[in-house]
Amino acid sequence: MESCVRVEVRVEGIVQGVGFRPFVHALATRYGLAGRVGNDVSGVFVEAEGARSAVAEFLAAMERDRPPLAVIERLVVTEAAPTGAGEFVIVPSEAGGPRRTPVSADAATCADCLRELADPTDRRYRYPFVNCTNCGPRFTIVRGVPYDRPLTTMAGFAMCAECAAEYHDPANRRFHAQPTCCPACGPRLRLVDAGGQERDGDPVRDAAEMLHSGHVLAVKGLGGYHLAVDATSEAAAAALRSRKRREDKPFAVMVADLDEASRVCHVDELAERLLTGRRRPIVLLDRRAGTGIAASVAPGNRQLGIMLPYTPLHHLLLGEVARPIVLTSGNVSDEPIAHRDEDALARLAGIADAFLTHDRAIHVRTDDSVTRPFRGREMLVRRSRGYVPEPLTVPWPFPRPVLACGAELKNTFCVAKEYRAYVSHHVGDLENAATLRSYTEGISHFLNLFDVRPEVVTHDLHPEYLSTKYALELPDVDVVGVQHHHAHVASCLADNGEAGPVLGVAFDGLGYGTDGTLWGGEFLLADLAGFRRLAHLDPMPMPGGSAAIRAPWRMAAAYLDHGYAGRPPARLAVRRRNADQWDAVTGLARQRLHAPLTSSAGRLFDAVAALLGVRDTVTYEGQAAIELEQRADRDERGGYPIGTLPGSPLRLSGVDAVRAAAEDLCRGVAVPVIAARFHNGVAAAVVRTCARLRESTGVDVVALSGGVFQNLLLLRRTVDGLAGAGMRVLVHSRVPPNDGGISLGQAAVAAARDRDCPTVAATGEVTPG
Repeated sequence: MESCVRVEVRVEGIVQGVGFRPFVHALATRYGLAGRVGNDVSGVFVEAEGARSAVAEFLAAMERDRPPLAVIERLVVTEAAPTGAGEFVIVPSEAGGPRRTPVSADAATCADCLRELADPTDRRYRYPFVNCTNCGPRFTIVRGVPYDRPLTTMAGFAMCAECAAEYHDPANRRFHAQPTCCPACGPRLRLVDAGGQERDGDPVRDAAEMLHSGHVLAVKGLGGYHLAVDATSEAAAAALRSRKRREDKPFAVMVADLDEASRVCHVDELAERLLTGRRRPIVLLDRRAGTGIAASVAPGNRQLGIMLPYTPLHHLLLGEVARPIVLTSGNVSDEPIAHRDEDALARLAGIADAFLTHDRAIHVRTDDSVTRPFRGREMLVRRSRGYVPEPLTVPWPFPRPVLACGAELKNTFCVAKEYRAYVSHHVGDLENAATLRSYTEGISHFLNLFDVRPEVVTHDLHPEYLSTKYALELPDVDVVGVQHHHAHVASCLADNGEAGPVLGVAFDGLGYGTDGTLWGGEFLLADLAGFRRLAHLDPMPMPGGSAAIRAPWRMAAAYLDHGYAGRPPARLAVRRRNADQWDAVTGLARQRLHAPLTSSAGRLFDAVAALLGVRDTVTYEGQAAIELEQRADRDERGGYPIGTLPGSPLRLSGVDAVRAAAEDLCRGVAVPVIAARFHNGVAAAVVRTCARLRESTGVDVVALSGGVFQNLLLLRRTVDGLAGAGMRVLVHSRVPPNDGGISLGQAAVAAARDRDCPTVAATGEVTPG
């Protein structure tokens, strides 16, 4: 007879609120085991006893067949003496002690709920709030912990008898699903006009009719309001642009299903998984020609941001509209997304003709996530809904709890303890009071949600960043400043679970350097604890300071004036287009008057974009560089040489590339060819510089970070060149390469210094703490 064994199992990870206990109960019943399962502050505990082979199969199935939303980070099994228990039961949760259990992200509607939504005989037929343990709102409705209904925005909806029976039945997929509801007891959908007056009729069908008629509709989603129009209507898309004051930045498009996505864009296997997975981000994909999508949706862009429905309401609306719709953040440009009903009505009334809304409150505003496939891996551009607040685990501990305050643009913050880093949802640019309030509220929510009392607070070195000022005002904490580009490289290291040292290439717009100048085209010898600046782009003046960011032609003027000793070719169109200000701007550059020096790679891309007539002024960050990439001929393999200037650190002459591009332009070479040769030249310069630094350092691993490396043409050419030169390359996947990943890097640096890690920065060039 087979021996009887008993095991005690500790399961950690995202295992609460995702149906793990009923899953374990059903599994134990299937294998004829006795024991119990329950929640506590650390996760799920399981005690199971029975035949040794059955217990072994039970343990294997627990990991293999876990519920769709469950993420097992750690599973520890200890054998104990059998007790002779006769049944397997789910026991009440155990409280007490520090909370260690992560909260699940919001998840797209599952197939079972979609079947109910479409079944005329089901009591939840066409009910826009159908959900279960495997799907639906999570993070956006959680007000506190433990994750129980009274601490969610569903607290005001008392379950009817039928829903309560499902909620308390371990065999039902709605067992302890906190948002469980139905038409009899749950939230109610309404269509209201811009004045807040409710309209009679079916809200979804009437909303679809409004979209067909070219109106702008505000739609309440999981993390905030969206603005929607018919994506095939040029007039509607143009009207939305005008009202939203979003002149050029592409809109996202929601399509009904994968087939429609494939008709609009080129969808490979990874893109299919991203589009149809539970996270449902916006996926940036190459668009197909002749799809019927209005030109104003993504003007001049080879790609579209495509997403599939992720709420029951989206499915119902797309089913009625029967065509793609624009679905973009419900805000005026530069403001946070509206998520509270009264605020949305006040702020969006001048944009939306009507509001498709409901009475389930959103506790945390959360924008849609944006991602793209890159060589078989996901590369996030914005990490938010569907991903947050799930933790990023790292191989090294955080000795003390950390709050990392992030950067100024594309801000995220990060709270970290033990082996987990909780990077926040996308907050946005910390440039106004509304966004700053969202930032501080978000930090308070995370600290409470994950029971973190920070002892170390990290910040960017820029003294004027609002995130820096916030950090410096916090009492009773150790404050650590982390240089911007070191944080970028550390973010890439943490993203890949590596400690360094690496040759870190950080290319972005601007970051405050340890010498008081503005960096942005950096080659660092770095590990998590410190760095040395080994090379960078040769600094150039930014005439007018921040005015040069808004008007890239100013950077073209500075580069051309320097490259041609004050006498650039008169036939260059960029000079003629800006003749009335040219001399004044070049004068600022020469005199270094209101013209701070910068080694920024982003400003170099701006200069070339303006030179080629792609973009003299911008309406959103990075626009000139993005449009320059869009214009580049992907088949061109020629490249402009970029020389290295003597000295230490090494300096790369961006002027060489600008001058070569200008000469080609004067010779009549096509703009797409010049744009490609510039990209290829920059990539080759990165490869050549890293190869040279490898010789002097012995380090052959390169980490690529910074917003400039969201440029796929540059990234492909650079990765290919580095790999061809025999170097191993690290790129981002779990957090964005842009400033949205900075907070993770800051936290990783603080932890490494806390662990007293030796640093590669033997010269002492360590970001001051």
